[in-house]
Amino acid sequence: MKSRYLVVGAGFGGAVTARALAQNLGASVLVIDERSHTAGNCHTERDPATNVMVHRYGPHIFHTSRQDVWDYVRSFADFGPYTNRVKAHTPRGVYGLPLNLLTINQFFGRSFRPREAAAFLESLGDKSIKDPQNFEEQALRFIGRELYENFFYGYTKKQWGCEPTDLPASILKRLPVRFNYDDNYYGSIFQGIPRDGYTALIDRILDYEGIEVKVSTRFTREMKDEFAHVFFTGPIDAYFGFAHGRLGYRTVFWDQQEETGDFLGNAVINYTGSDVPYTRIHEHKHFAPWEQHEKTLVFTEYSKATEGNDIPYYPIRLERDKAMLAQYAQAAGSEEGVSFLGRLATYRYLDMHQVIGESLDFSAEFCSATTSGKDTRAGFSNVEKLAPA
Repeated sequence: MKSRYLVVGAGFGGAVTARALAQNLGASVLVIDERSHTAGNCHTERDPATNVMVHRYGPHIFHTSRQDVWDYVRSFADFGPYTNRVKAHTPRGVYGLPLNLLTINQFFGRSFRPREAAAFLESLGDKSIKDPQNFEEQALRFIGRELYENFFYGYTKKQWGCEPTDLPASILKRLPVRFNYDDNYYGSIFQGIPRDGYTALIDRILDYEGIEVKVSTRFTREMKDEFAHVFFTGPIDAYFGFAHGRLGYRTVFWDQQEETGDFLGNAVINYTGSDVPYTRIHEHKHFAPWEQHEKTLVFTEYSKATEGNDIPYYPIRLERDKAMLAQYAQAAGSEEGVSFLGRLATYRYLDMHQVIGESLDFSAEFCSATTSGKDTRAGFSNVEKLAPA
């Protein structure tokens, strides 16, 4: 009798894992999701009034440097070429992101070559800060006060709901400075957006013999007794009934408006000033440059603390959260027959390609162990990913 598995969550992590189980083990897999649709936060749909493909939970641009991940997603979808060129609306004007040679030259009214710009930026840094202990110190040490205050202070405070001095220095390490004119937001080798949207892509991954999908279905821990193994991609604190408290997240929400023509002139513009209440504006038709639309949809994005039934987006990972996560990691290590996969279940900020890559790696290891006759009830909880670094 073939094994029956439960996958909780129909986003990329759940879909990739379910496909591997059904395809490599011939298993029966039930995939459930409490939302009314598949694809999680990557869910896309056509707006009926404008026919624009909308990234319903915010923009998602696929990028990766892993050849196997790129080959995997393209086996299920045709990707249109897309380069993410974000602009920053600052108190001093509009500039390109990430900070690059053009940004630096325009902002300071200079005409530096790469080495000159690097030396100039080094001269702006606060040399008295030897070992940056927070986001603000990291910025002041490496880019100086003017760039920090115009590009990062206000945006960071709005995005995270606290002073940048309360955030770890590691957050700023994800925001590179380039001493060339490359304004592609990502440094990955491969980049694009599926022409039919992410939901169609994920539905194709799930379209395989042995996989059953049920949406609008909430997981309860009693379900685990009905399956050989559970692969959980939801919030880890929710799995344990918030026994050790709720992990901190930021969530986002939008004001939506319909316009005619071209409203922004770009897909995304960040608004960095503290006097502007929103963080950024998206114009979704620009995410599909191969399409033409007379009407357009504009989404103004705001950030706030997650509460109640809000959708968690960005893990905050302050010290209290890390202490809480350590308790959940210990509980997860004792939970036989359950694996915790993906962004929410491991309380990390992960891009789509990282979720897919980890899911491919983990499911390959799990399937190999299963076919070898190893006991996967214990030892496959993926607890190492829960380490509160």
